[in-house]
Amino acid sequence: MNTGRDAIGSLPRSGKSGYIPAMDRRTAPPGNSNSIRPAKLADAIAEHVQQMILEGSLHPGERLLSERELSAKLDVSRPSLREALDKLIALGLLTTNAQGVAYVSEDIGRSLRDPLVMLMDVPEARFDCLELRSVVEAEAAAFAADRATDVDRETIRACFEAMAAAHEDQNVDAIAKTDAEFHFSIYEASHNLMMLHFMRGIEGMLRSNVYLNRKNLYEHRTQKDSQLHEHEAIYTAIMARDADGARRAASLHMTTAMRTQRDIYEAERRLEASIRRLARNDLVASRKPRSSVAPA
Repeated sequence: MNTGRDAIGSLPRSGKSGYIPAMDRRTAPPGNSNSIRPAKLADAIAEHVQQMILEGSLHPGERLLSERELSAKLDVSRPSLREALDKLIALGLLTTNAQGVAYVSEDIGRSLRDPLVMLMDVPEARFDCLELRSVVEAEAAAFAADRATDVDRETIRACFEAMAAAHEDQNVDAIAKTDAEFHFSIYEASHNLMMLHFMRGIEGMLRSNVYLNRKNLYEHRTQKDSQLHEHEAIYTAIMARDADGARRAASLHMTTAMRTQRDIYEAERRLEASIRRLARNDLVASRKPRSSVAPA
């Protein structure tokens, strides 16, 4: 997975004098194509960081480097950097705390996510959520098989190997974490930004819901090794650039997840019924023999 700490230092260079976006060249004085004004440099920095947020390289809640470290990383002046950060804060893409530390705003995607969270206590909505994922996961895998760059493929490879190691260690928390990272490496490799941000919003909801989080689904599997085999089929197809095979493998994986969720729901219903039977004594009066009245 890309991290802001590693990726943020890749502001495009042009010429010997520093980072010059195309719009600055158009406004530069004649005969000095590398001359730029600080305000334009701030725009270039803001545009660079904004693009990283929108394409999902920087995640909601991630802390950026300090102003001193960030200016050194980007090789820009601190006044230009400060102006760029102010622009991003005004846009709602960044927030700062009392110490002035900048974070990627956690409000990104919240307008989509929060109303859905309330639905997740309804069993039908849980099934609908997994059904939606089954459609999106299948197409994301197919897109990744077609579109993944060498960098994307290396990221997917690293995520799959980390997940395989977690399975070998039988570390359930690590399995859930690497499972999510593997799927998000595929969303990123799909190069569909709408899909990436939509699924990132859904993922936050899945983690917060006890019935749908990956750890719970894994623990309820009867054949736990099958989950790794399903992921391996997706991984192999993507690496072979087999879009149809990747789509089929991802669809099968989600079909199994939906079956597991239904098993959880049925077990939950049986348990609730048993508890209600036990609780009936708290509601029903004890039986007393009826008194018989002799006829007059």
